[in-house]
Amino acid sequence: MKIALMMENSQADKNAVVLEQLNTVALPLNHDVHNVGMSDSNDHHLTYIHLGIMASILLNSKAVDFVVAGCGTGQGAMMSLNVHPGVVCGYCLEPSDAFLFNQINNGNALALAFAKGYGWGAELNVRYIFEKAFSGYSW
Repeated sequence: MKIALMMENSQADKNAVVLEQLNTVALPLNHDVHNVGMSDSNDHHLTYIHLGIMASILLNSKAVDFVVAGCGTGQGAMMSLNVHPGVVCGYCLEPSDAFLFNQINNGNALALAFAKGYGWGAELNVRYIFEKAFSGYSW
């Protein structure tokens, strides 16, 4: 599976940690990870509106199979992604959300909160979300 990670300007400085956790989970499963959003606060500025447009283009062109996006609360990213055809984005705050989304909704994108509730051990929560989201997929 080809997975795109995209982060916007308010949370760009967390990209390295999120990307590391995504790679920790995805690479042993032979998934390809593409970091297509902002990699830090000095990168080109993207908002969650841009993330929706990018996700739609990447998913509908079959350039990627799945998108991981997010913003401070995750809600803006989720709404931005879901307004586009061909994108089914779930809202994920904890690992059980990712598991249920995978099992019930079978969508192609997840929006995570990278500020709200992001404190000590946040990298573990992100990793566990990715484990539940990607380890059971039959791509």
